[in-house]
Amino acid sequence: MAVSVKNPPVKSAPVKNPSVKGRPRARGSALGLVAWLAGILFFLPIAWMALTSLHSEEDAATNPPSLAASLTLDGYRDFFGAGGGASPWPSLVNSAVASVVSTLFVLVLALPAAYALSIKPVKKWTDVLFFFLSTKMLPVVAGLLPIYLFAKNTGMLDNIWLLVMLYTSMNLPIAVWMMQSFLAEVPRPVIEAAQIDGARLPTILTRVVAPIALPGIAATSLICFIFSWNELLFARVLTGVVAQTAPVFLTGFITSQGLFLAKVCAASLVISLPVLAAGFAAQDKLVQGLSLGAVK
Repeated sequence: MAVSVKNPPVKSAPVKNPSVKGRPRARGSALGLVAWLAGILFFLPIAWMALTSLHSEEDAATNPPSLAASLTLDGYRDFFGAGGGASPWPSLVNSAVASVVSTLFVLVLALPAAYALSIKPVKKWTDVLFFFLSTKMLPVVAGLLPIYLFAKNTGMLDNIWLLVMLYTSMNLPIAVWMMQSFLAEVPRPVIEAAQIDGARLPTILTRVVAPIALPGIAATSLICFIFSWNELLFARVLTGVVAQTAPVFLTGFITSQGLFLAKVCAASLVISLPVLAAGFAAQDKLVQGLSLGAVK
């Protein structure tokens, strides 16, 4: 009796859809194009300001402005006092002192506070952070008159150290808020091992916690520096000649004689360079610090 043997069914290979493979690549190209367009839109005002600063006042005042106008450095010469005007160097030095010193004070005060809120057990630590952040919700102009009266009665008007104290108190809440999330990523066993070895709190903060959380500290420092450097309202009201900062010096170019556009653009570009240089130098640490803790 013959036995018939059936061949097993042959499975057909799945048909690949080339359109499915090309979708992620096309989506990535579209996102890259959007990112380039957004970058160009953000960079265009800075490039336009730099180009206007290289024009003469007559060419800068034309409407629409001429792109083919001759270039000159007269705006920068006038800004640095070559035409007999005031020198910007004292104002730039005051801004640098107020921004750098206040940022250092903020780091010294914010690091232990963030360490206590993130690593040490603190009851209702979220309420403490919300209280810190709520101080930033107060309109700045609401505290201007009391601070002015305090500075007047204590003889601290037109004093750079008054701005240092103000900038420290203004940036401290946001610094504590940021650094708390950064220090929360520090491994607890590393801190416990340092404590077992006999390290005290200052040593733990400076030699254990700070190197691990360096990207977050750099991001916090840069943001505090930018906030201090760009602050105008308090510096405008509380300073005069001795402690005048760079933003206040910049407002002096808007006079009753008119707006000297090329000179203002040159001054704005020079005053913006420290912030741009600091951001460019710390861009790796800034991106790493701001993304710290984003992926668990």
